[in-house]
Amino acid sequence: MPDFKIERRCKGLVCGIDEAGRGPLAGPVVAAAVVLDPRRFPTSLRNGLDDSKALTIEQREKCYRALRGCADRGAARIGVGAASVAEIDRINILRAALLAMTRAVAVLGIGPDTALVDGDIAPPLTCRVQTVVKGDALSFSIAAASVVAKVTRDRIMRGLAPRYPGYGWETNVGYSTPQHGEGIRQLGVTPHHRRSFAPVRLAIAGAAVLPLFAEFDPGPEAVDSP
Repeated sequence: MPDFKIERRCKGLVCGIDEAGRGPLAGPVVAAAVVLDPRRFPTSLRNGLDDSKALTIEQREKCYRALRGCADRGAARIGVGAASVAEIDRINILRAALLAMTRAVAVLGIGPDTALVDGDIAPPLTCRVQTVVKGDALSFSIAAASVVAKVTRDRIMRGLAPRYPGYGWETNVGYSTPQHGEGIRQLGVTPHHRRSFAPVRLAIAGAAVLPLFAEFDPGPEAVDSP
């Protein structure tokens, strides 16, 4: 479970940063930057907040609402940034994720002294940056950012699902699944699909889609999940 040990070792104001959506074949990549006040951090979050991948949908939503409540009371600052499908296709998914992180920090409304970033690659920020491998399971600030980013992105994809029926985005939120593959095979590619990702690129070229979706691995930089 995460705690505030890493934050306490840092000087000044600390924000946690994480992203969601490196692996999907459709939709933006979303990042969040979160500053927490440990003195006003509620017990419900101390006992329930964790890496978003370790939480159920219901648990993530509960933590998200609690974090937004903290922000409303001035006990947290939350910034959310995204990079579009067009940007992902133009600069690649890793650079797009780092771009989303810089945008999240830019809208925090406050300048952190230190940014704790999940993973081992740092975005280009003006403050001190400390990367933390598996940080979303170690730091409350990063765990909070992981939940905010994940819930925000999932809501975007579920909001798009009624406009693009047949791809299963209401449940797979853009990730590679047989249902998603069948949707592309039957309906084609939407403006929200990442054309630089192999299954989408090959589908446009007329290759068989379904087996590719079952086996697709977008690479080591895409480590999140539905």
